[in-house]
Amino acid sequence: MHEGEVKRSQILGAGHYVPTKVVTNDDLAELMPTSDEWIQQRSGIKERRYIEESGIGASDLALPASKMAVERAGREMSDVDMIIFATLSPDVNFPGSGCLLGDKLSLPGIPALDVRNQCSGFIYGLSIADAWVRAGAYKNILLVGSEVHSTGIEFTERGRDVSVLFGDGAGAVLVGESDDDEKGVLTVKLHADGSGAEDLWLPAPASREIPRLTEEMMAAGLHYPQMKGKSVFRWAVQKMPEVAMEVLQEVGMSIDDVDLFVPHQANMRINQMVAKALKIPEDKVVHNIQRYGNTTAATIPIGLSESYAEGRLKGNVLLAAFGSGYTWAGAVVRI
Repeated sequence: MHEGEVKRSQILGAGHYVPTKVVTNDDLAELMPTSDEWIQQRSGIKERRYIEESGIGASDLALPASKMAVERAGREMSDVDMIIFATLSPDVNFPGSGCLLGDKLSLPGIPALDVRNQCSGFIYGLSIADAWVRAGAYKNILLVGSEVHSTGIEFTERGRDVSVLFGDGAGAVLVGESDDDEKGVLTVKLHADGSGAEDLWLPAPASREIPRLTEEMMAAGLHYPQMKGKSVFRWAVQKMPEVAMEVLQEVGMSIDDVDLFVPHQANMRINQMVAKALKIPEDKVVHNIQRYGNTTAATIPIGLSESYAEGRLKGNVLLAAFGSGYTWAGAVVRI
């Protein structure tokens, strides 16, 4: 690469961490009217992980995931010069979890940015990291997706359609300059459509309300996630294949060129339908939802980290996500 040329970014290393507490479908059936069969038929989920005790936040789960990513990248933690933290479940409402993680990693003075794009948050963060590395603004960006859902879902009949889907976990990657002109983040595409915002949202507490939270809101369960499942499903199976084809066409690739497909893990049925629509063979598709549930911003980096450990993270890797907002995004990365 000649002086003055734009540098290409690359995923240098990936790591993940999930809590040790395994919660099966049968465990949930003891808390609310549901069953293993009902959950598996609708989502493909068999179990998920929850934090073991009170006081464990998204930044705590991100800590070991971040250390693993940096180590696998062959870097020192002191090499990290920017943190991007994607989450919809920050430790506290403010400050951002990126600042809390920076302190836990002993990185004083390092800038930290929280990304609030829910299930698409990791790919949105990857777009930012890619742009900053290519611009020469930062050299080693720690990009994290981390969620603690278990403390914010409703274990009742009213809340079960949402509660059975989500789990806690964290994934991280280190994004830096590529040392190979042929490898790296080839393209990222981002989209949003706020007309579907109320199909999947958390309406309370809300700064637009006076007061932000009332007993009436809590009685109505508005402080728990609200979802119109059929609408989300319909949008997801349309938009994920669309953005996948968009990023492949952008870099002149076909489906046959894809070595690994890492979709966001919202629902096994969605991912199977997306893979079928794209005609991607099942053995090239990463699934972890059956073990972890939907970990929102963490699903894709967890998938990347596990694929690395299995020796599958190589060649042309296709990423796609869809989630609340609505937001959706895709990327092609050559490892």
